[in-house]
Amino acid sequence: MEARGFALTPHAIRSGNFHLEGRTAVITGAGSGIGRAIARRFAASGARVLLLDIDGSQAEAVAREIAEAGGLAAAWECDVSRQQHVKAVFARIFREGRVHILVNNAGIAHVGKLEGTTEADFDRVFGVNVKGFYNCMLAAVEHMKSHSGGVILNLASIAAWAGLADRFAYSMSKGAVVAMTYSVAKDYIRENIRCNSMSPARVHTPFVDGYLRKNYPGREQEMFERLSQTQPIGRMAELEKIASLALFLCSDEASFITGTDYAIDGGFLHLHG
Repeated sequence: MEARGFALTPHAIRSGNFHLEGRTAVITGAGSGIGRAIARRFAASGARVLLLDIDGSQAEAVAREIAEAGGLAAAWECDVSRQQHVKAVFARIFREGRVHILVNNAGIAHVGKLEGTTEADFDRVFGVNVKGFYNCMLAAVEHMKSHSGGVILNLASIAAWAGLADRFAYSMSKGAVVAMTYSVAKDYIRENIRCNSMSPARVHTPFVDGYLRKNYPGREQEMFERLSQTQPIGRMAELEKIASLALFLCSDEASFITGTDYAIDGGFLHLHG
């Protein structure tokens, strides 16, 4: 549970038009996939990034990548589903200084419709994808209130809005994320805390590649193309595009935006079919 820091240069590399100089961002699930991409983009845009992941070694690896690129980063092992663990990690983080941004990204998938979802499956998905977000927001919001505000960004999914086949528990969890986002935005707007969410469609991540290798050996490219074509734009989202939207929503350029879910879906929700 101890922080793992690295020797870093005094300032990070600027990237794009939106900047986070002087800001500290906590990013959960930052050891891979979308979380890793957001952490790298935030660091390249001037933020000090604190990388939380249940796999501390993966978080360390990302922090080293960021350090090698001239950014500021530290890695923390954290199981977001355990409230006392989250409270302890955040307490240590807060002793080091102010946190301006929280990105709730840590999540797990589950394939199965209602009858194919056991109670254990349901509890596992809920524990990470819903309770995990609750735990981190609960740990952060009092700190943000006492420091004149902050920004919370929650990773939801188009599964919150669309009827995806065989995604019962996952869809449930992401619908809850959107509802929590609206509630927190409403309740803390006077404390200068902005809260938004993003709902990606299918994103090309290492998880997708692993899924195809496991379930379609020898047919990976064929199935990759088939999955890509389920989105009207004809391709999966690139990790960097998700990170770019996250950067905008957490920057001052988005200071008038709160209580909103952003679909980043290649036209899936409104152009599909």
